[in-house]
Amino acid sequence: MYLPKHFAETDVAAMHALMRAHPLATVVHSGPQGLGANHLPLHLSTEPAPNGCLQGHVARANTLWKEAGPDAQVLVIFNGPEHYISPSSYASKARDGRVVPTWNYVAVHAHGTLRVIDDAAWVAAQMQALTSTHEAGRAAPWSVEDAPADYIERMRMAVVGIEIVVSRLEGKWKVSQNQPAENQESLVAALEADDNEQSTTMARLIRQRRRP
Repeated sequence: MYLPKHFAETDVAAMHALMRAHPLATVVHSGPQGLGANHLPLHLSTEPAPNGCLQGHVARANTLWKEAGPDAQVLVIFNGPEHYISPSSYASKARDGRVVPTWNYVAVHAHGTLRVIDDAAWVAAQMQALTSTHEAGRAAPWSVEDAPADYIERMRMAVVGIEIVVSRLEGKWKVSQNQPAENQESLVAALEADDNEQSTTMARLIRQRRRP
């Protein structure tokens, strides 16, 4: 990932927080037909330190687990908040017009080795952990035990577990750190005026990362 120093995030806790908040990841691997990509919800564990590991499952019909050798290297991409940035939102536009459109975004790349786990008990525990995490806070959280046992067993048999021990993390918070303070301020004001979740989230991120 192209990563200018002013956009780089090196704090593991911040990257882990984004991975948990946006768990639908893109898992990129190399197979006999070239590069492949799968979109999978993954559960993050902080062990082993410092980068943790990612756990999930795929359908048996998915070639990802069949193509992964014992030392298969994968890239896992987590995408966070993003927003188009119009040149019209920069204060300096009125002065010299030397501005162009861009896109602000937050992303984390996790690099690691994929391990296939074809074990019913492990898959059951992984399903339970993933479900419990995303049902937490709901008024009537669904539990695996709510479905008939024989149905759940068929579902378990139809998938294979995967685990990725993360060897390296790259974080990119591209949120206008390269702009002068006047443009950061005018951009925040413009985004807040748009008054939608995507724009206000980006405005908050710019405020958090803006120059002192």
